[in-house]
Amino acid sequence: MLSSKSGLKGVWFILPAVVTLLVLITYPLIYGAYISFFDTNLITKWDFVGLKYYVDIFSNSEFLNRILLTLHYTFWVVVGHFIIGTGLALILNMKLKGITVFRVILILPWLFPEVVVGLLWKWLFNPMYGLFNAVLMNWGWIDDPVSWLGNEQTAFAAVIVVSIWKGFPMVMMLLLAGLQSIPEDVYEAAKIDGCTRSTAFRYVTLPALMPVMVVTLILDTVWWFKHFTMIWILTQGGPGNATNVVSIDIFKQAFDFFNFGKASAMAILVFFVCWLMGYGYRRLFGNGDD
Repeated sequence: MLSSKSGLKGVWFILPAVVTLLVLITYPLIYGAYISFFDTNLITKWDFVGLKYYVDIFSNSEFLNRILLTLHYTFWVVVGHFIIGTGLALILNMKLKGITVFRVILILPWLFPEVVVGLLWKWLFNPMYGLFNAVLMNWGWIDDPVSWLGNEQTAFAAVIVVSIWKGFPMVMMLLLAGLQSIPEDVYEAAKIDGCTRSTAFRYVTLPALMPVMVVTLILDTVWWFKHFTMIWILTQGGPGNATNVVSIDIFKQAFDFFNFGKASAMAILVFFVCWLMGYGYRRLFGNGDD
């Protein structure tokens, strides 16, 4: 009887989380998949079209080009996050005076809302009164203002820089937490065995960090593969299609062309791409325990 009551209490404890997941994740996913089989305006028009939108997507190279562009964008953003995040995590893990202040300062980009970050960097990149052009022209590095977000050659790189600046604190803090979970005894034993700092990093730190790094890699990759807000604020997918990643394309299909069925089909395919990336990471790195 006591066991039964305890089990019932456990159900009540997890019920809010289960309901939240069903309402915010499961229902929208199922409803999105349902919409992808219809030519609909979401109100009065519900014409069943079956797999038409999926066939159209796979028979058109534009969607594949968007996926490749998004993968290109995600690759450089994640690489930047891990290079900066790992380096700063190692520094912040040192026992230095005032290190807590730097931890607070370095996490600020992640705490700022994406809309604020997008608008701030859009002002910095502005060709007429932006800070970057003013500084570069003052130093004599450029003669005329550069339209950083209006040029196909620079817009993509500019979006990547902004995304790296915004996202590196998450990687930094997760890896810092992983570093702080490694016992000091392990390093002391490695030092007694004659390990230098570089060999200790390779054979002690990296293997111990691997579980955290795998989870961080999956989260960071999926998050930025489907990213929308800052790219929309900075370029709206332009100039041309230079920054027209798949999330921007889905938004345009739904709210510019009101093709909700096709937009839903594209979103479902993006979901499976994200799942495949996560699965590929787990197959490549295991659970990070090897």
